[in-house]
Amino acid sequence: MRDPVILDTPHDLGPAAVLSIADGSSVVLGAGLLDRVTLSRQATLRALAAGGAVYGVSTGMGDQSHLAVGTGEQPAFQDDLMLARSVGGAPWLGRREVRAAVAARLRTLLEPEAGASPALAAALVGVLEAGLLPAVPATGNGAAGEIIPLAHLGAFLTGRGEGLDAAGAATPAGFLLRGAGLAPYGFGGKEGVAFLQGVPVATAQTVLLADDTRLLAAQALTAAAGEIALCRAPRDPYSAALARGDDALATVLAALRDLVGDEPGPRMLQAPVSFRVVGPALAHLLRSAALLDAAAMRALDGVSTSPALVEGRFLGTSGFDGFDLAAAADGVRLSALHVAEVGAARMHRLLDPRVTGLPPQLSAAPGRQAGMVAVHKRAVGLLHEARRTSAPASLGASETSLGQEDVQSFALEATRAAQQALGVLRDVTACELVVLHQGTQLDDTGPRGSQRLQAVLRKAFELLPQVVDDRPTGREVTALSHVLGVGWAHDLLG
Repeated sequence: MRDPVILDTPHDLGPAAVLSIADGSSVVLGAGLLDRVTLSRQATLRALAAGGAVYGVSTGMGDQSHLAVGTGEQPAFQDDLMLARSVGGAPWLGRREVRAAVAARLRTLLEPEAGASPALAAALVGVLEAGLLPAVPATGNGAAGEIIPLAHLGAFLTGRGEGLDAAGAATPAGFLLRGAGLAPYGFGGKEGVAFLQGVPVATAQTVLLADDTRLLAAQALTAAAGEIALCRAPRDPYSAALARGDDALATVLAALRDLVGDEPGPRMLQAPVSFRVVGPALAHLLRSAALLDAAAMRALDGVSTSPALVEGRFLGTSGFDGFDLAAAADGVRLSALHVAEVGAARMHRLLDPRVTGLPPQLSAAPGRQAGMVAVHKRAVGLLHEARRTSAPASLGASETSLGQEDVQSFALEATRAAQQALGVLRDVTACELVVLHQGTQLDDTGPRGSQRLQAVLRKAFELLPQVVDDRPTGREVTALSHVLGVGWAHDLLG
């Protein structure tokens, strides 16, 4: 049973809390926080009553912002904002992603400039508590911001959208809400437009992405350590003295030294390049994750609503701009593919008897059996597919809304592309581990590396057959990809 996330201030809902909620934690809104939200809501209602045009409240949105919305129409207008903008479809975001997005949306709506009510916060918490899964599209977001996915989430709250049932089928939201004992929510003045503003979905994706990136970095490092130990490569490139001025590199090299241990009789004077650049490649992946963390914090802490109530005035803002998140996600994508490329190069070296001292291609019967050469080819194929679509996802803005200036940041596309790159790294690492397992079985000199490395590798290899003859190794890659996905070696980078 997970401990609940207790919110006494909006800042209590930071990245760690978003992760916890994504993984199933409940949320408790503290009494003091609700009191402050009530005060900010009252200030918003007073400002609205003072008169004057307010974007998305007393006017239309986008190219129709010069058109007035009558006083009598304004209450229904906030709910109706969700309808025409709910244009997405499958594939839908998964449960973990949606829960993280709801948490990030809640976080930004708790800030005073959003002017949301305690009732709206409670409605979002109710969706989380009931385990409901709004149908939020994963693709097709061409807006300057996240109006399309947020409209789907908002329409679910009003009961006019869709959610996913236990089988993953799209189901009317009203039916799901009633089944959970919840009433549809009706947005109050300014709440609908506030709900549609900002980039909470990409922010949530970024938080999840950073966590996945650190996990994959630890796993790739562990596979590399096993390869270094198997080849009896020189330990020179991992010396602490070589990390001067680079904390991330120091962290990686220290972890490598701990895992590989000493090698009194290296097989070569200088290891192949792919062995020597393990540290810098993984250090940059960690730096990329840190940049994601920083971008996510800026998105959570910043003024993300528009118009924002600041010192009694409604101000138009740029809170919809997610380029900060998109650029950071693109950085992770490139860093992950670089680590995967370096891993594939090391795998190739493991097939060379001049590097390992083992049979060519790690074959149990060279000439008659192919050994591990096709496993390397699989990794090469994965990388080739990834390279074909490696252009930055954060670029490519197009005008929409009748030519109204509309600069998209494509943050959701960038985070999705980065997750796909991490998937490639996961599969390449799984390929490396299959090849490493074959090599350790062919090496009759005994296990190499530290006892900690041997223990963690045994944990990965326990699902693999203890044979060295040719076999369908695809199922072994699949098994190890699953082991990586559930968190193998997560603690080896601190």
